[in-house]
Amino acid sequence: MSETLLLPLTHAFSKTHFTTPHHLLKTTSARSATRFRHRHKQVPLPLSSGSDYTLSFTLGSPPSPTISLYLDTGSDVVWLPCSPFECILCESKAPPLSPPLNLSASATAVPCKSSACSAAHSSLPSSDLCAMARCPLDAIETSDCNSFPCPPFYYAYGDGSLIARLYKDSLTLPNSLSIQNFTFGCAHTTLAEPVGVAGFGFGRLSLPAQLSSVSPQLGNRFSYCLVSHSFDSDKVRRPSPLILGRNEEKEKQFGNEVVEFVYTDMLHNPKHPYFYSVGLEGISVGKRNIPAPENLKRVDRRGSGGMVVDSGTTFTMLPSNLYDSVVNEFDHRVGRFNERASAVEETTGLGPCYYYDKVAKVPVISLHFVGNGSRVVLPRRNYFYEFLDGGDGIGKKRNVGCLMLMNGGDEEELRGGPGATLGNYQQQGFEVVYDLEKRKIGFARRKCSSLWDSFKN
Repeated sequence: MSETLLLPLTHAFSKTHFTTPHHLLKTTSARSATRFRHRHKQVPLPLSSGSDYTLSFTLGSPPSPTISLYLDTGSDVVWLPCSPFECILCESKAPPLSPPLNLSASATAVPCKSSACSAAHSSLPSSDLCAMARCPLDAIETSDCNSFPCPPFYYAYGDGSLIARLYKDSLTLPNSLSIQNFTFGCAHTTLAEPVGVAGFGFGRLSLPAQLSSVSPQLGNRFSYCLVSHSFDSDKVRRPSPLILGRNEEKEKQFGNEVVEFVYTDMLHNPKHPYFYSVGLEGISVGKRNIPAPENLKRVDRRGSGGMVVDSGTTFTMLPSNLYDSVVNEFDHRVGRFNERASAVEETTGLGPCYYYDKVAKVPVISLHFVGNGSRVVLPRRNYFYEFLDGGDGIGKKRNVGCLMLMNGGDEEELRGGPGATLGNYQQQGFEVVYDLEKRKIGFARRKCSSLWDSFKN
């Protein structure tokens, strides 16, 4: 029986996610009192492995059952399904990772006068929020609306949306790291979003922002190292490490290996300030460098341009003109020696794809970011997906390889948003560092599963 791949998009700005083995589905506080049992410069946390990398924690006292949410650097709110829960148009989506939450006795509603409420409602003034919460006029005038909860907020991604209410409760991460008065969204109804999201983007409601308000050394810098995509949990022996904080000595030296990070500056996006945008100079295919369009090197005042580094999108999305140039050069080098697998392209939505006998020879692909020498060489498996195709189930199985870069649309379609997105498939095998103080993002090739050994020292 042949292995087929179906494609497209999910999550903010066309986020794409794997949902079943080898199938790509077409769709993408004020300072809180906090106790830490850890006083280290960095704290490692496990991320489950797969096409969507998930972070687990508990809420409340007594603690809730374990909650697992997608780690998403492309959004800035932490939300989860709450009981009773309904997800509209979720038949083709992955099942929930954990049961809908029953709020604990320690959970409290965020009042409409809270700054967190304003943040969830795009910085609306408290008087407007109190009115939305049906606070009486005399109470609004006397600034006495704390007994009225923050109105429900609406949050949209590229392929789904939700309505949620804000609550505060204690959040406990693995390693017993606990944040009191943690603000999160509780959603009873969503559209095409059956699983909650741990937003790690810029924004005061993101998990790093709430952590940094009580422990700057852990919240102002984080990194992750994503082990290879796998759809068989038996093959994944160790989780991907999410590292809160920094330890510069261990960053530079790992065993006998000297680790060198390639850094590029973050770009501010005035329309989407929660994005981690960087400038892309070009893409190399073999020895040929293909310059990126000017809008990928910067972000304009309307929020257009740049490349977003996003853990919550599976595949790298390029604007069609750059995508076509990369594909044409790739096909020029690979298509001369290998038969085009047109039937596979039609059934999967991937392309270009090629049949090959033993080992397919493909050119090296590198990303060139804005900055002196900011070049990241991608491992072959990060852009060339190889599998066995069984044809119609009767004929001989053949080796197939497909380029794993996606067409993100033309310039007009991308106007007002990111020009490109660097997905997690292309981030496999790299430690990706987000330095929020220096506003830089760094990349270094690492053996991700082996990183756990360094935390024991």
